[in-house]
Amino acid sequence: MPPATDGNLLVGIETSDDAGVYRLSADSALVVTADFITPPVDDPYLFGQVAATNAINDIYAMGARPVTCYNLVGFPSGDLPLDMLSRIMAGALSKIQEAGAVLAGGHSTEDDEPKFGLAVNGLVHPDKIWRNSGAQAGDRLILTKPIGSGVLFNANLKRMVSPAAMEACLEQITTLNKAAAEVLDRHTVHACTDITGFGFAGHSFEMAHGAALTFAFDLEQIPVMDQALEMYRRKVTTGVNGENKSYVMGNIRFEVEVPAWHREIVYDPQTAGGLLAAVPAGEAQAALDDFKAHGVPHAAIVGEVLPMGDVHLIFR
Repeated sequence: MPPATDGNLLVGIETSDDAGVYRLSADSALVVTADFITPPVDDPYLFGQVAATNAINDIYAMGARPVTCYNLVGFPSGDLPLDMLSRIMAGALSKIQEAGAVLAGGHSTEDDEPKFGLAVNGLVHPDKIWRNSGAQAGDRLILTKPIGSGVLFNANLKRMVSPAAMEACLEQITTLNKAAAEVLDRHTVHACTDITGFGFAGHSFEMAHGAALTFAFDLEQIPVMDQALEMYRRKVTTGVNGENKSYVMGNIRFEVEVPAWHREIVYDPQTAGGLLAAVPAGEAQAALDDFKAHGVPHAAIVGEVLPMGDVHLIFR
């Protein structure tokens, strides 16, 4: 029988981190994650790119380097042409190769609708793991991508989003967090996560709760995708906003006076969102300048870490 606990499991499920980490040796640890999604877009090649980006980014959130990937496929082969599946996998492969990883296999099953994603393995030094729970009071919080993809996808189904705004959204969610992680690796990172399905508030809450601290955000400094707030103003939302709001209920306070529809943006579920990192205050501006100089133009200092107060999240 395997032991009930294993000291080589460096990151497990305790703080809902982005991936598990298992020590292989004194200088190497295996980072493991898996993620798959339903199609947010009609184009199969683009769907593959989005799904692969979404999965691989969990490895970057741990400070690791992706090395191997396995396709995870659910597909209605009796209803859709197999060429569509080939295009999905081709799109994914383009992002796997961009990440410097390799496709090592996969698994498929029959399903009522297409689902696609990856299981991804990465490598990291055991002393250089970025956990989501290591923030320290006084840190500054940096977000590397704008939020708002969830509501834009729903609004696009209603033909309410301009082609330019949708194109900009798609560019963000097919951008690997590789460049952002490379920039952060040159600076001190106390904690990191990527913003995905639980929304900005949900993933921030997991970071703050894991560190037993309060995160205070400047709502106006959080980068937002073009037309996302306008969609909320026009009463478009997502099927997940309510769940994300419930997840942080009792642990969030708005000190800024904005309409209820504006607040919805922090609950917006993201696909392949950016990194949220806690860095020492003295390094924050240098890190931000580094982001701007190395292809991460939307990065912004969005808040600070405070000693634990009455809630984990404050928007002011």
